Amino acid sequence: MVQVILNGLMIGGVYSLIAVGLTMVHGVMKIVNFAQGDFLMVGMYATLLLYGLLTPGAAPYVLILPVAVIMFLFGLMVFRTTIYKVIGKGDSNYILLTLGLSYLLQNIAQLIFGPDYRSLAVSNDLKFASISLADNFISVPRLVAFGAALILVILMSFFLNKTDIGRAMRATAEDRTIATGLGVNTKVIYILAFGLGTVFAGISGLLLTPIFFVYPLAGAPFSSIAMTVIVLGGLGNIKGAMVGGIIIGLVESFVSGYVNLEMAKVAIDLVLLLVLMFKPFGLFGKGARKA
Repeated sequence: MVQVILNGLMIGGVYSLIAVGLTMVHGVMKIVNFAQGDFLMVGMYATLLLYGLLTPGAAPYVLILPVAVIMFLFGLMVFRTTIYKVIGKGDSNYILLTLGLSYLLQNIAQLIFGPDYRSLAVSNDLKFASISLADNFISVPRLVAFGAALILVILMSFFLNKTDIGRAMRATAEDRTIATGLGVNTKVIYILAFGLGTVFAGISGLLLTPIFFVYPLAGAPFSSIAMTVIVLGGLGNIKGAMVGGIIIGLVESFVSGYVNLEMAKVAIDLVLLLVLMFKPFGLFGKGARKA
């Protein structure tokens, strides 16, 4: 039981990190990015390439800053060339656009890297390292991923609530017209929100690279989970994304541990259905979308 809980918490923290990036974009721009999981895949490949060029044999976590910079620039490019053109033009436009972007990124990755499964060439001392707690074990890569996710989510919460730019982002999320009237440059805020959402996806990919195989469709399952998490926690709510990710991680761990992995997917959908029956706006939603 304790082992199952530990496993659920570890992976749930990473789910939270992916969902925070997605919920930030939704909270500010009122769009759901269906390509968020594929941004994670891009982060995994960026980690793979940088690791081979810059830090072979070292822990991949030293690459967080360069991967974050690459993903932010990548997010800016995607925003300027695609997303910005459909803002305010109806939900169907951004849904079709981000779905198309998802397929495009998957096929570009397959064209460049091929369909093969790849893994980071880290030493077995890191890949299989674990910490013993009585009769239970915590995987070190999963623990690092959880810790990094928790720290990043806390920093993002501080940024949104305690800085002028963060408050401008929250004002834009509440009402773009009023925020513009108060002097907020909403165009810059949109760019920043989308860029940060892309950074969170890329760092999630880096944290998962020592644990999972890297291949063109690696981000698809995480995209689906992130969608579930933000709906469960409440659209646009950072705290909801964190709590929702932990809940989904625990549900997945319990069901896959005591039943089987396929039933875990059913259990996740069932939990979401039950929550929405009693809390239609999610656990922390209040009927209004807020950053």
